[in-house]
Amino acid sequence: MSTITQSALQSSYPPLLPKEFNGNQPKTIRLFPLSNYTFGTKDGQPEEDPSVMARLKRLEEHYNEYGMRRTCEGILVCHEHNHPHVLMLQIANAFFKLPGDYLQPEDEEIDGFKNRLNERLAPVGSQFTGEGVNDEWQIADCLAQWWRPNFETFMYPFIPPHVTRPKECKKLYFIQLPKSKVLSVPKNMKLLAVPLFELYDNTQRYGPQLSAIPHLLSRYNFEYIDEKGEIVAVTPGGGPMSGNVPQTKVLAGGDEEMNGDGITS
Repeated sequence: MSTITQSALQSSYPPLLPKEFNGNQPKTIRLFPLSNYTFGTKDGQPEEDPSVMARLKRLEEHYNEYGMRRTCEGILVCHEHNHPHVLMLQIANAFFKLPGDYLQPEDEEIDGFKNRLNERLAPVGSQFTGEGVNDEWQIADCLAQWWRPNFETFMYPFIPPHVTRPKECKKLYFIQLPKSKVLSVPKNMKLLAVPLFELYDNTQRYGPQLSAIPHLLSRYNFEYIDEKGEIVAVTPGGGPMSGNVPQTKVLAGGDEEMNGDGITS
């Protein structure tokens, strides 16, 4: 932390507050601390396709039978040291992805999305009991739509003008995490808490979709809640801040330490 920043935090002089600057702002989002959540593991969920080519082949078969594939993924946010962290999965120490998946052809959008979230993150059997186990997913705003114009790996945040029949639409939804919740990750995956500054402008590691998440969340103001349920910081401005630097944490699954770089699939 720079000397200037330290001096600003330690100053006894209150900041100069500008006029109100929240016109047409979405509602302020409450973020709860990472320590409020319980993480575990469950049986592994192998990838359906052994290769990228196999995945694209299955996409083509799906399109020919059912039309455009619908995919929903969730942006789950909590905080650590008063900085937003996004929960995401890492597969084989290589590929990063958000919780969620493609919908079955007969699924309604939101109900089908909740089913896919449960497949990935809900605890099974009597693994856990108590508060937060059976809480319903709170699906909030759709923050982005990514389009796959052809049977290729590339997706775009727009439909190219020459494309009239995209092959897949992937929606990213903001998911409001409750005060506490129990999450279980398949054993062959890791559940990570990645700080926003790690994602920002980091397409080499996370790819264009995940590295765009800080942009998508910038529309919100946040209130940071501590374990006692009290507001300890708000954005913009003010509130306590420790000297700890937020970093990616492995919450459950896989090895204890992160190894190697990865990209999204």
